[in-house]
Amino acid sequence: MLDWNQIETVFFDMDGTLLDLHFDNYFWLDHLPKRYTELKNTSPEETKRRLHAMYDDHQGSLNWYCLDFWSAELDVDVVALKREVSSRISYRPNVQKFLKIIHDKGLDVAIVTNAHRDSVALKLELTDLGDYFDEIICSHDYNIPKEAPEFWTALQSKRPFNMNKTAFFDDNDAVLHSAKVFGIQYLYSIAQPDSQKQARSESEFPLVHDFMDLLI
Repeated sequence: MLDWNQIETVFFDMDGTLLDLHFDNYFWLDHLPKRYTELKNTSPEETKRRLHAMYDDHQGSLNWYCLDFWSAELDVDVVALKREVSSRISYRPNVQKFLKIIHDKGLDVAIVTNAHRDSVALKLELTDLGDYFDEIICSHDYNIPKEAPEFWTALQSKRPFNMNKTAFFDDNDAVLHSAKVFGIQYLYSIAQPDSQKQARSESEFPLVHDFMDLLI
């Protein structure tokens, strides 16, 4: 339970927090390898080796989240390939209901995401996510991923908020840890970011299974 009377600002991650991470996992682990193999006439094994080596090299960096980077490195239109499977974009359970209640409380609410602007645009096009938020903040605008505490310093400098009255929800514990180091008071992780994978039972942070549980 969260005492909403103590909260002024609520930051939400997007993928795996508000939206089902299944779309992103399916794209990067299944669809992109398949289509890259077809487009570049490589073997599935060669594609897998190249992609997984790149994933290992760039995970957690800004490049990891940058569609321009992946399009250039792979010489494919990543946004166009994402559109091919965009029917898989969906909300996590009860998210819309919860967001409407939070929005109606008059709190300062924003999405704070590592996602590239083109990825955000695609998801806003196919959902009503933008209707619930005052602002959508992308770490690319600061050239620093959320995993770095310096991101939060830059964010507060540009968009002041009271750390002691801010709640932040994210499915990435490394990101939450950087927010903790910075000093954000109320931090929550997501138990089941991907609906097709088993829910987590352990985290450094309180796990949210259903956002509506926070209103009981």
